Amino acid sequence: MRTQYLVAYDVSNSRRRYKVCRYLTGFKVGGQKSVFEIWVTPAELALIRAELERLLDAEEDRLHIFALDPRMTPHCLGNGKHFDQTFFSIL
Repeated sequence: MRTQYLVAYDVSNSRRRYKVCRYLTGFKVGGQKSVFEIWVTPAELALIRAELERLLDAEEDRLHIFALDPRMTPHCLGNGKHFDQTFFSIL
């Protein structure tokens, strides 16, 4: 079962920020800059958390991972689009 999460980070070092962004880009279904929407299984989330703990400096950086409630209707402004696929395929 996949769940949608919102991942937000604030990384002070440019090199670490690039590595975190590049890593999360492989999982994202939406987002921009330092906030990503990801749609993952519990096992994938555990892997992501472990890798981000390795990439981030606990003294200088911040990371927030929020589970998004699937019952809530998203409110998108401008060109914003909500990820609402009932299936998921990794190629």
